[in-house]
Amino acid sequence: MSALPDQKVVVITGASRGIGAALVAGYRKRGWAVVANSRTIDPSDDPGIVTVAGDIADAAHEVIDSAVEHFGRVDTLINNAGVFVAKPFQQYTAADFDHVVGVNLGGFFPITQLAIGRMLEQGTGGHVVQVTTSLVDHANSNVPSVLASLTKGGLQSATKSLAIEYARRGVRVNAVSPGIIETPMHALETHAALAALHPVGRIGSTDDIVDAVLYLEDAGFVTGEILHVDGGQSAGH
Repeated sequence: MSALPDQKVVVITGASRGIGAALVAGYRKRGWAVVANSRTIDPSDDPGIVTVAGDIADAAHEVIDSAVEHFGRVDTLINNAGVFVAKPFQQYTAADFDHVVGVNLGGFFPITQLAIGRMLEQGTGGHVVQVTTSLVDHANSNVPSVLASLTKGGLQSATKSLAIEYARRGVRVNAVSPGIIETPMHALETHAALAALHPVGRIGSTDDIVDAVLYLEDAGFVTGEILHVDGGQSAGH
């Protein structure tokens, strides 16, 4: 199997549900081939989607190799895989630290190295997008979450650093910083309270994040950007 002429290929991590699954659908609607990774993800009947199950911190080589084997290239990487553990700072355990850092940073680092390497080898440029959190820029005493700020904040800083490092080599690097998004991790009965945390008075939808990522995909003059999609949270209350 190989990509059709002029067909682009996106690698999406954390792709089995929520934002990741919506991104898979969004890119397929555009005709892109997709390599979708998650710790547990089912095979797809769509010949334009290849799934690779496994913890992204361990499966980076397999994911990129699958993209090249099945479709011949990598044009975009969406680093969406992540975990969120909200606790008062002194209640975090060593296991919490290892888990969050291992997924949020350990999952980002090797696959991004491999994807950028492939983009440079192809000589056609590329795009890398991190999905972070607006809590990095707008800490909330009601949601103590220093490990999210530590790791996702690190990704936002890395986004700017990589954007500058590769700006003249055709690889753009951006991030989308969501507020609270309607996904299976938020029970329906919590939605009203969560909506009140956003100045616009609602929580976000996965479509809001897909629209932001696809905007960045099209925005060839944008790199190093942290695009807040958070209902105004990062601006204030």
